[in-house]
Amino acid sequence: MIAWRGAAEATIPAHQQPALVLAFARSRDADAGALLRGTGLDAAPGAPGLVAPAQYLQLLANALRTLDSPDTSFMLGQQLLPGHDGAPSNALVQAPTLREALAILCRWHARLTPLLRPRLETWEGMAALYWIDSHGAPALKGALVEMHMTAVVALCRWLGGERLPWRFCFNRAAPRHIEQHHVHLGSALRFDCHFDAMLIEDGWLDRPWPRGSALAAALALRAAEGEPERSPGLLAALYDYLLERVRTAPALERAAADFGVSPATFKRHLARHGTHYQAELDQVRTHVALWMFHAQGADNEAVAGYLGFHDAANFRRSFKRWTGVTPWLLKMGLAG
Repeated sequence: MIAWRGAAEATIPAHQQPALVLAFARSRDADAGALLRGTGLDAAPGAPGLVAPAQYLQLLANALRTLDSPDTSFMLGQQLLPGHDGAPSNALVQAPTLREALAILCRWHARLTPLLRPRLETWEGMAALYWIDSHGAPALKGALVEMHMTAVVALCRWLGGERLPWRFCFNRAAPRHIEQHHVHLGSALRFDCHFDAMLIEDGWLDRPWPRGSALAAALALRAAEGEPERSPGLLAALYDYLLERVRTAPALERAAADFGVSPATFKRHLARHGTHYQAELDQVRTHVALWMFHAQGADNEAVAGYLGFHDAANFRRSFKRWTGVTPWLLKMGLAG
């Protein structure tokens, strides 16, 4: 049975990332009542115990609204990693290379980045770190992506001793003002990409980092393996599940059984996370198609065959329904 946790289940230590948000907002003279409204959280930022992802998301929404500043998500990202979550954070601090750091981040995402699930893909000459919503926060997705991309950029600059030449893709239209993107991320920005990803040439993956220690990182990871596992959010777990089975596209009833609930209950859980099963399956299919177009140079026929469509025309119609554009137009946009 697939392990997962819902957005309403208390899984995030209150004294870690939620406390960071509170402390930052208060440092900018934000009203405590406005910050905590609707969260059910205690006013003490260092309080022990666990909070639910839904509470943390509400806290973030309150902070973004109260501070009303274009740099809030980026400034929070500067403080996010390596975090203070025991052995995984210690392993991240000791990572000897970018490849090791990204592997740690992906393996321990439920602890290090509980609101977004990072996935690393590599192909000839390139690597991409892309971000998936873990708990259902479509209204906050843009800010969360900015926050987490900034966190990775800042961590790599600190550990590697230099700013890496990342390129950034965003699954949204370009904002009216992108000054903070330039300050914190750089100028290599592309919008309307249908995925949120950071790309870098693979030659940077294995350059030794001056602060890293392979031995210390291995010891920290061994300790992390011995600590209680934290299950991923429902949407992160479902994405991984569907990606492994994308060629067969399991029906909702099969997925519900594998997640240990009835189909009706599974639908309700997904609705509480602001989505539905077909939307999640279409997202995975879109990402696989983009991967094949971009990394493999595949044509419509090859992608259609891989995803189980009877012919390329049927795939083109489905792809336009998923993304709003034809495969040809999207490929031209990626190439441009």
